[in-house]
Amino acid sequence: MDGRTWLAERFEEHRPHLRAVAYRMLGSLGEADDAVQETWLRLSRTDVDGVDNLAAWLTTVVARVSLNTLRGRRRRREEPLDVRVPDPVVAPAGPDDPEYAAVLADSVGLALLVVLDTLTPAERLAFVLHDMFAVPFDEIAPMIDRSPTAARQLASRARRRVRGQAPRPDADLARQRQVVDAFLAAARDGDLDALVGVLHPDVVLRADGGVARTRHTTVLTGARDVAAQAVTFGRFSPFARPAVINGSAGVVVTAAGRPLSVMAFTVSAGLIAEVDVIADPDRLARLDLAAFTD
Repeated sequence: MDGRTWLAERFEEHRPHLRAVAYRMLGSLGEADDAVQETWLRLSRTDVDGVDNLAAWLTTVVARVSLNTLRGRRRRREEPLDVRVPDPVVAPAGPDDPEYAAVLADSVGLALLVVLDTLTPAERLAFVLHDMFAVPFDEIAPMIDRSPTAARQLASRARRRVRGQAPRPDADLARQRQVVDAFLAAARDGDLDALVGVLHPDVVLRADGGVARTRHTTVLTGARDVAAQAVTFGRFSPFARPAVINGSAGVVVTAAGRPLSVMAFTVSAGLIAEVDVIADPDRLARLDLAAFTD
């Protein structure tokens, strides 16, 4: 086996981890794949004889690439819309589906990713690497040109924001599904009281329609307003197919073999605390939804 083949095989072993780091940093599947590819390019140009810990080296590189992407995104102000739901990881909704276990094992909720989008790039890097991947602050600090103490403070600040704004999903997926099914049934029947009954009083609904569907882009808060919106779109409930979205119960709404939306639900303490909807046709087209449109 030649050196480049050996290196490529080692890289493939680490690819899932690198993609997980980049996805949590960026909230974008496409940008995460780009970051992983850039990491490979840098590795292929590096003399690895001087690398003592390949996994740590690769994690550092993909984190730095992701950090640069975040900083560039802010400078270019790429997000003209007030609402942008992060890219979801979608899989069929059952333990017999081959992607199910993988999504559950490597999941991070959309509600958490939404909060991560509010952090500064340095805060996000410190929190993601330390709290999600146990990278020591001594290794994080050089990536953001800070001291280990400052990196620790950044992660602590981010952690407080996450705890204050991102609801913790219930662990029982089957129970989540029951709550989501009750929501869909109430929406289909136009039962406002039943809808309010499964919604947290301070529920948040974020809908991202993209440039093509700006009228579908909105943020609603409060059980009554969200319930009223659900009744308005209740006619689509029969077309909702169950899915696992970022490890939690969700649905993919399809009609005539075409995806109309992806809906992710955060069920916390038995109530729906957040609903994140992607209705942007361009983004839907880039997601792997073939299992739901056959």
